[in-house]
Amino acid sequence: MKLELPNIKILDEKNKILHQKSSEVTFPLSEKDKKNINDMLLYLKMSQIDEYNEKYHLRAGMGLAYPQIGILKRIFVIVEELEDHTFKNYVVINPKIKSQSEELIYVGEGEGCLSINREVDGIVPRSARITVEAYDMDGNIYTIRVREDIAVAFQHEIDHLNGILFVDRIDKKNPYKNQENMREI
Repeated sequence: MKLELPNIKILDEKNKILHQKSSEVTFPLSEKDKKNINDMLLYLKMSQIDEYNEKYHLRAGMGLAYPQIGILKRIFVIVEELEDHTFKNYVVINPKIKSQSEELIYVGEGEGCLSINREVDGIVPRSARITVEAYDMDGNIYTIRVREDIAVAFQHEIDHLNGILFVDRIDKKNPYKNQENMREI
């Protein structure tokens, strides 16, 4: 089965939209929103498959938030590649963090972002586990507890909805500040 790359334009970090807070979403979702969500999921999936990321020169991405495609709505998606090379999709609308662990973690090789096209030194402190309440595409409320890399991805994408980029969370004067108090993943 050949996949067709969706026509998605991801904004660069210089775009002011990425520094604005997104609005709550009302239901039912429009057909345009449903198409955008499905396009974002497909784009991320293709970015994680070697054949497609080489063909289309894609950077592998795990998450994408609506502000990154220029729309200030509280929606993000995450595509997690599982060990059996299948993919698990998360569609998260109007998320609220209900609880988070005291334990802090950081991504050893550094966080990445499809809107930031440069090398970034430093670590971003994240909770090792979080519980989030959100809505699915049909407007059903659900609660999900995520941990480790998926927890980092959720926090990264929720930041996008609040106009925060991961580079904003790195201490400029001391990019590895308090590293010894966190666990590397």
